[in-house]
Amino acid sequence: MNHQSDYDKIEKTARAKSIAAHTITYLFLAVWAVIVLFPFYWMILTSLKSYGAYNSEYIPKFYTLSPTLRNYADAFTAVSLGRYLLNTLIFTVITTAIMLVVITLAAFAFARLEFRGKNAAFVLFLSMMMIPNELVIITNFITITDLDMRNSFAGLILPSVTSVFYLYLLKENFEQIPDNLYQAAKVDGTSDLKYLIRVMIPISKPTLVTITILKVIECWNSYVWPRLITDDPRYFLVSNGIQEIRENGFGRENIPAMMAAVVVISVPLIVLFLIFRKKVMEGVSRGGTKG
Repeated sequence: MNHQSDYDKIEKTARAKSIAAHTITYLFLAVWAVIVLFPFYWMILTSLKSYGAYNSEYIPKFYTLSPTLRNYADAFTAVSLGRYLLNTLIFTVITTAIMLVVITLAAFAFARLEFRGKNAAFVLFLSMMMIPNELVIITNFITITDLDMRNSFAGLILPSVTSVFYLYLLKENFEQIPDNLYQAAKVDGTSDLKYLIRVMIPISKPTLVTITILKVIECWNSYVWPRLITDDPRYFLVSNGIQEIRENGFGRENIPAMMAAVVVISVPLIVLFLIFRKKVMEGVSRGGTKG
């Protein structure tokens, strides 16, 4: 009986410690979630306040008793936000599609093909990751201007059709595929392109999905390059649209309408990430692990 009683005490103590540890963990996660999500809550809340109600608040309120959707209508009428969204969609889709083709072919070449200077070329590509993007913007601007591509989708897209980081991530994933599959395919007379399309791409689908989503987010949030290479509103992206709303969209600084525009711009990315979040995590873990 004493042994059973001691065992019960030990079990109860262990259970209490486990409950306490879980409670502290979930409490920490809850606090962290509030910190992370609060800016989104404040953005949506502000977008639902009228211009007069927002400016009458000497002390910001964390709620509103009279929400309105007028700011969303103002965001689309003050500037051509719909046109900017369409431009951004075109820019994002074309840039991402071209980049996927480029890095897939390049990653296959570095991972499976043998040619002179392969390692040196790959090291050279990796060294480019050490160069800040700001240093190449001037060179890209001069090149695009000399090619007479300013204020065009071609000028927006061309500097963004490749990425050393995504190339490296995909190459590492390709190298995890066993060599005997490639050798067996070559014995069967399969061409390198067919092997890439039928074997390597399906196996590496999670990584490709991850790269696609990350590139879409990158293109959607692009600001410096579009702002530099375009001064024609016909080619403005949503990031330029937010700046235009701030500068001359209303003739005054209408913060609620600006927040409404930000909500409209942010929703597609949030939905995209929520839908494919598992694929993103799987792709990143597979791309960074060998064996």
